[in-house]
Amino acid sequence: MSHHPKPDRAKIEKWNGVLSPYWGADTPKSVTQIFTSLIPYAALWYAMLRSLEVGYWLTLLLAVPAAGFLMRMFMIQHDCGHGSFFKSRKARDWVGRFIGVLLLTPYDYWKRTHAYHHAHSGDLDFRGFGDVDTFTVKEYMSWSRAERLRYRISRHPLVMFGLGPIYLFGLKHRYPYDIPDHWKKAWKSVWWTNVAIFAAVVLGGTLVGYQRFFLIQIPIQFAASSLGIWMFYVQHQFEHTYWHSHENWDYYDASLYGSSYLVLPKVLQWMTSSIGVHHVHHMSARIPNYKLQQVHDENPEFHGVTKVSFKDTLKLISLALWDEENRQLIRFKDLKQLKAA
Repeated sequence: MSHHPKPDRAKIEKWNGVLSPYWGADTPKSVTQIFTSLIPYAALWYAMLRSLEVGYWLTLLLAVPAAGFLMRMFMIQHDCGHGSFFKSRKARDWVGRFIGVLLLTPYDYWKRTHAYHHAHSGDLDFRGFGDVDTFTVKEYMSWSRAERLRYRISRHPLVMFGLGPIYLFGLKHRYPYDIPDHWKKAWKSVWWTNVAIFAAVVLGGTLVGYQRFFLIQIPIQFAASSLGIWMFYVQHQFEHTYWHSHENWDYYDASLYGSSYLVLPKVLQWMTSSIGVHHVHHMSARIPNYKLQQVHDENPEFHGVTKVSFKDTLKLISLALWDEENRQLIRFKDLKQLKAA
């Protein structure tokens, strides 16, 4: 188990004073979010089924909003895992497990790895588990050509947002080889989720035919997974993000300066359940998604964080290495300037 430097007590009390009024679930809002996610998703799935009689182009077109609602359901699972969606732990866990089947994501496994991400985000000495693999310039320069090429390939957009979703949701979530055997609950979640996914496929294939089932489900799953990875990427991968060695790491600074404020059009913000207000979420995961924007708006302490627009995200994709001397993420092509200097 890792031990971070002990946070300043005054800082803890300060932030708890700001954030604690927003802690906890609003049950009617949580229930409403479930219905406004599941019902449109089911309706779009049925529309896609009927659209096969018109043309597959229409099916693929409808897969985009369907993927959006599947992402919205991920936010429900996400908040269940953080304990902020329902007051009842049993309700949170079973809703999270059910949605995990739709998302191809074992809930208890994801819950534990994601907690690690929150506990270590921005810590250079605790990378590679529940985050996007990011290496420093010094590390990169010490590698062989083969190692550098492998990292460059892994950072290519077609790999991250094309092959990445297939690997993560199709393979790694089916058998997470990197977690220890003593994580009994996580492994149990993996196996039962796999069984439930198999049962869902058999049921869907029996009801509508396997070919039609896969023609509908695969595009939804792929689009939602790609969008989800993109969302996760831009939340922490921006030029002046926060990375520090373990001894200098601070939870609140990492949360505030290492998480972006993704400003989206209102429709997209609603579809993504305001998770783009990511700095607030990392400051306190006990705040449910439908309160995040309110927290940001009502507290000036959050108004100076890094804002990222939808257009800005296209530029962030090329950032790949942490420059420890200049304290910023850089692109591979920026290495030439560093060498020249």
